[in-house]
Amino acid sequence: MKHIITIAYILLLTVGFNGFAQQTVPKVKLTDSEKTLNSQWKGMKVAFLGDSMTDKRRVGTTCIYWEYLNELLGIEPFVYGISGNQWNDIYKQSVKLHEEKGTSIDAILIFAGTNDYNHNIPVGEFFSETIKQTNFNGKEVTRKYRTPNLNDSTFCGRINKAMSYLKNNYPQQQIVIMTPIHRGYAKFNDKNVQPDENYANGQGLYIDSYVDILKQAASYWAVPLIDLYSTSGLFPMADAQSQYFHDKDTDRLHPNALGDYRLAKTIQYKLLALPSGFVVELNTKN
Repeated sequence: MKHIITIAYILLLTVGFNGFAQQTVPKVKLTDSEKTLNSQWKGMKVAFLGDSMTDKRRVGTTCIYWEYLNELLGIEPFVYGISGNQWNDIYKQSVKLHEEKGTSIDAILIFAGTNDYNHNIPVGEFFSETIKQTNFNGKEVTRKYRTPNLNDSTFCGRINKAMSYLKNNYPQQQIVIMTPIHRGYAKFNDKNVQPDENYANGQGLYIDSYVDILKQAASYWAVPLIDLYSTSGLFPMADAQSQYFHDKDTDRLHPNALGDYRLAKTIQYKLLALPSGFVVELNTKN
């Protein structure tokens, strides 16, 4: 069944907050058949951490992916994403989440990393190694010993710092890392021009390197990964794909409402394969 869009599927011209004539795509009207409202995610309180793709101000879109997820899965979203934020800000968002909601949350989804690439943040290393003695089968032996780097100066350090906080403060919650999507060209003003992903950043790295680091981080921190870079289908370098982005000439970075719908559908089916949380009441009586 073809999806009906709330207004006729016509690109409406409007003037955006950056002063450009931009293409506004109306929200996709969801059909009942695509909603999965009786899954493990129904009624779950889900926190969303991230950047402009998550920001409640709807940067470049009329409906954000988590707004679609609210309708598709019946979740209750709590949104902390802020435009321009990087992974060092994910730690700050996590602290704010804990201050405001405590542990009364079921799951946490993190969608960030594209700004770390764009701001030339060094990748760094997840661990520092030293030599330490330990007891192995009753004998003192000398072994290499690794310690996670927790800092704001490298991509790995930023991820470790945020994930360490979340793992220690939300031990029963489902935590999911989502990779950035592909990056197209964007020009927000004369001093904010961002090349597409075929250009390496100031570190000489492509965005793929940052995506790969997030995959490693999910493995180390034992959290599920939703690889939107690989599975969302959004590829702004192809002209035919510009229909999914804010403006084909000035902003192929931010998805529009059609692009966010595609993101939401991908996330929906990935989440259906995951537990929505692990919060249980333990019976302490013998």
